[in-house]
Amino acid sequence: SRVKMSAEEILVRAVELGKNFCLYFDELECDALCKERTLHRVLRNVKSQLLVVRPDLNVAAFEDVTDQEMQSGKGMHFSIHCYKTTTPLAGLPVAFSVQVEDKSYYMCCERESGEMIVRFKEGEIPKEIPGESNIIFFKKTFTSCSSKAFKFEYSMEQGMFLAFEEEGYLRKLILKKLSKDEVDETMKISL
Repeated sequence: SRVKMSAEEILVRAVELGKNFCLYFDELECDALCKERTLHRVLRNVKSQLLVVRPDLNVAAFEDVTDQEMQSGKGMHFSIHCYKTTTPLAGLPVAFSVQVEDKSYYMCCERESGEMIVRFKEGEIPKEIPGESNIIFFKKTFTSCSSKAFKFEYSMEQGMFLAFEEEGYLRKLILKKLSKDEVDETMKISL
């Protein structure tokens, strides 16, 4: 006798099997992000300065770095974690982490007395991120004609990008609102 299929059975169509055997389905409700690959890069601003994280001083700033300092590379060699997403988003979802001494720090954004602050916190980047997260940025090309440079939009606040701001002799890493149709060189980051 034939087995009757239950009407409750739902057919799910797998679209793609990525690295790390993450399975992606279309028509999947959840917006979970799954880590796909990690790039190892230094981040440079428009003045060719390198982003350096100094957790002891609770600061991240773009600095002129000598070749020798770059060899030792404390707080300037970033891991850029690229996530696969189930929804086509405005740019590639990425998260940043950096090694300082023998500790790992990840970049996140927090609201502090009314403004968004970029922070580096000790800990590892998760392999999967359910829904929204304050560590995710969307990587976009800086302008259509410069494919080597990028800008990074904070995923939880549209129009807010990583940038630098001069504070005394420091060029501090900040989140900055991009006004419409403006090209802001402080947001230009080369990998």
